[in-house]
Amino acid sequence: MNKSFITNFLALIAIIFGYIFASNIIFTIGLFALSGAITNWLAIHMLFERVPFLYGSGVIPARFEDFKIAIRSLMMEQFFTEENIDRFLAGNDNPASAIDLAPVINKVDLSPAFDNLVTVIEQSSFGGMLAMVGGTEALQPMREPFIEKMRASVIEISQSDEFNNILREELEQPSIMAGMRDKVSDIIEKRLNELTPQLVKEIVQKMIHEHLGWLVVWGGVFGGIIGFVAAISGNF
Repeated sequence: MNKSFITNFLALIAIIFGYIFASNIIFTIGLFALSGAITNWLAIHMLFERVPFLYGSGVIPARFEDFKIAIRSLMMEQFFTEENIDRFLAGNDNPASAIDLAPVINKVDLSPAFDNLVTVIEQSSFGGMLAMVGGTEALQPMREPFIEKMRASVIEISQSDEFNNILREELEQPSIMAGMRDKVSDIIEKRLNELTPQLVKEIVQKMIHEHLGWLVVWGGVFGGIIGFVAAISGNF
């Protein structure tokens, strides 16, 4: 059940009980608890929705652009710093496993490599001999075996320590690092531009609404305590 509803319901029950049985202490506790819970509930509601005549309400939709700028700054200044990118590129104790290019290589079409090899053979001194045995068509059965061997060799090279060290050294160049951060910044910028105030409100509301619900509970609790103190001291 909703924590805010339970808190308000219990406070209202206390008010009714205190009024019916003429118990000033219970009535005051319920009244102060209800006022504290409602006040905190209204404060949470005002974060996401505009309330007529209440200045500052609907702060998240109203400051939508500032919200996007803050998110972008957070991502770039805390996560995608040059130090963090350099730490990522440094990998772990095994340089060969730090950057795995095998998934990329497996998707690359290596057919042009075979075609270029055939062209080189055709234009070399072996071209005449090749023509005698059927020309370039005679080499076509070798296409798939060649591509598989080539792919396996390239993957093996990409997983070597020497290759990964050279790759990291190149990626860590200042110009490359700045280019990577610019590309990341552009990606974040484009994604944030796709967001709408309503979507941002829903995302933030979903993340914090459960925890902010405790503000209503504690508002009711402390309101009840203040009401109890006020009642027994005779100030209410």
